[in-house]
Amino acid sequence: MLKVAVLSVDEDVRIDQRRLDEIVAELGRRAAHELIGAALEQLAIGLRETLHAAAADDCARVAAHADRLSRLAWQVGLVTLAAVAVDAGQCAERGDRLALQAVLARLERIGNRSLTEIWDGTDPP
Repeated sequence: MLKVAVLSVDEDVRIDQRRLDEIVAELGRRAAHELIGAALEQLAIGLRETLHAAAADDCARVAAHADRLSRLAWQVGLVTLAAVAVDAGQCAERGDRLALQAVLARLERIGNRSLTEIWDGTDPP
């Protein structure tokens, strides 16, 4: 008899609150909110472009998009997302398609969760 186990994946995401506080202190609440909102849009686009490049089996584009995604994530304090994007880029650069698929699944989960958590945690002016 075949038994199939359903495994749920629930990972914590790390957000550098100090980095977000620095942005607010430097720009003010209203400008910081606008900047973070724009960054979240760019992160969502970068995540989508990374996944589309992978679906097209274009490892060079995956690596380029993952690099941009990781740098932007670091800038706004999305530590876990940045780290997973770096991992995705490294897998793409090595041409390790099997590992890349696993890391991309994690990138999508972490990306969606990170964007949701930071958006829910930002207060409008």
